[in-house]
Amino acid sequence: MDMAQADTLPKRLIAAHQKFGKQRVAMRQKDRGLWREFTWGQSYEQVQHLALGLMSLGLKRGEKVCIVGDNDPQYFWAQLAVQSCGGVAVGIFTDSTPPEIEYIVKHSDAAFVFAKDQEQCDKLLTVRANVPAVRSVIYWEAKGLWNYSDSWLISFESVQALGKQLNSEQPELFERSVAEGGIDDLAIFCYTSGTTGQPKGAMISHRNLLATCDQTVQVDPRYETDEYLSFLPPAWITENGLGLSFHLRVGMVVNFPESPETVQENLREIAPHALLFSARLWESLVALVQVRMGESSWINRVLYKLFMPVGHKVASLRFETRRPVGLGWRVLHALGEVALFQPLRDKMGLTRVRSAYSSGAALNPDVIRFFRAIGVSIKQLYGSTEGQVHTAHIGDDVKFETVGMPTPGMKLKIAGDGEIWVSGASVFQGYYKNPEAAASALVTDSEGRRWFRTGDAGHLDPDGHLIYLDRMKELLELAGGQKYSPQYLEGRLKFSPYVRDVMTVGGAERAFVVALINIDFGNVGRWAEKRGLAYTTFTDLSQKPEVYELIRKEVEQVNRTLPAAARIRKFVLLYKEFDADEGELTRTRKLRRNLLSDRYGEMITAMYSGVDAVQVRASVKYRDGREGIVETSVRVAALESTATVEESPT
Repeated sequence: MDMAQADTLPKRLIAAHQKFGKQRVAMRQKDRGLWREFTWGQSYEQVQHLALGLMSLGLKRGEKVCIVGDNDPQYFWAQLAVQSCGGVAVGIFTDSTPPEIEYIVKHSDAAFVFAKDQEQCDKLLTVRANVPAVRSVIYWEAKGLWNYSDSWLISFESVQALGKQLNSEQPELFERSVAEGGIDDLAIFCYTSGTTGQPKGAMISHRNLLATCDQTVQVDPRYETDEYLSFLPPAWITENGLGLSFHLRVGMVVNFPESPETVQENLREIAPHALLFSARLWESLVALVQVRMGESSWINRVLYKLFMPVGHKVASLRFETRRPVGLGWRVLHALGEVALFQPLRDKMGLTRVRSAYSSGAALNPDVIRFFRAIGVSIKQLYGSTEGQVHTAHIGDDVKFETVGMPTPGMKLKIAGDGEIWVSGASVFQGYYKNPEAAASALVTDSEGRRWFRTGDAGHLDPDGHLIYLDRMKELLELAGGQKYSPQYLEGRLKFSPYVRDVMTVGGAERAFVVALINIDFGNVGRWAEKRGLAYTTFTDLSQKPEVYELIRKEVEQVNRTLPAAARIRKFVLLYKEFDADEGELTRTRKLRRNLLSDRYGEMITAMYSGVDAVQVRASVKYRDGREGIVETSVRVAALESTATVEESPT
């Protein structure tokens, strides 16, 4: 069976097993300091026995199985095993609360649930009475579960033992079951973020997943010798399309970190050829470099100040102005490569990276410029749960302000109201048990082509590149009629190492833009300690006058790059971080703006009313689950005179 011709993910596993045999490494995982290897033969056997075990437990074709766990081989094996039985795998984010897990398990009609460890099993046991359709919960990390006697819980190995027994009785059953699958069978459900209500289950077929690989590989070749580090949430569509599916499409080696906390260390060890970060992770990496450089030796700081401008200049000539790089700049750049750029790439694990992508929110252009300066060519992807990859930067045709062009096989158009519509084989099949939402999102034109209405605003530049602005519903019009994109402005501000999250506020009845800002507690804390500035808590640190002055400078720097109407005129530093557990963020760290606007409405009103501070008494939920009350005075900082606009919104 040819890997490129196999029309489902399990069929591609069989084809890869036939091609690479039992010697070639398919996966690695860091475990207690050592990299444990799994060959293609071992992967095949793990999936085979697990799938047959699920059949022994009664899993039928078309049934749904939820999976909640970190990036582990067992997650991928579970997904492939479910699909080998003709079932649908449903990913759940590991930081989901019991009610969130209950909703997805019930909504998807899951018959079984894979749960990594004691933490996830405990969540499921909490809601067991509310999910009666779940026949068993299968765990793959037994630590902490040895004394659990509930028969509802069954180990990964026990299910595989059932599969081995069935395989001895019916040795052809596994491959016969895989052969019954077809390209248009549903492979996974990916639940949307739920920013405007309950998450929706996007139904993704094998055709959708494989089309993304086939379209992407035409403009960004991947090879069976490539190394890939899997650390993006496996419940996210991006890891499914460009992680597991590409692994099976070309045979690249997938590496799993020891834990979410060791990703940076493991990244440096692997030095992958292909790397996909969310925009937030790329921004955090730049922030970390900037902070650590500020704490480094004087010689390193000198080299950084000396050669970063050289890197920026050469990158600008190559990728922005498209002009030849003169001999003098080439010599300086060669020196910078030895003294700064290569050591920086090595520290970040980017020495071999060939395909470096950013996905999720639009990436700040300054972040792209930084990595271009040190020799890493970051390209932006624009996509969605429902359509996977819509556009990408192709080759060296990279414009920092755009998200590229449609990949081969994808069509894109801008509707009359500025909404981005996309069409192609990767577009999803609809929302599970929600035909009304699917009918609204999917439109068929007179030629029979299906279009997905993304809900995003954008426009095409003269070269056909897509400039992404924001969600349609998030574009705001100020009192003077000018529109601005909150997401773009927030992304620019989060480039600062001292800002973790920010929400800007404006609107038709407001004459200027204000901001609610979360400081980055770690980075600001280190900044304060170096200056002998004493503090006790997050709340205490955030309200220090010195910290307000620090953040003021960061906001002013961003304001200088913006039109006058879009500049932030006032801001407050919040007394706590935005928290997904309190519903303020989605699990992918997107802002829930309506909730935040209500919760912090008193502060927003204060910024528009001209007062200097607002007294706050609010409940907070701590990481250990305790709740408390915060009482403090939150200052309102004004960056420039707003007397005129406060008197009249026009």
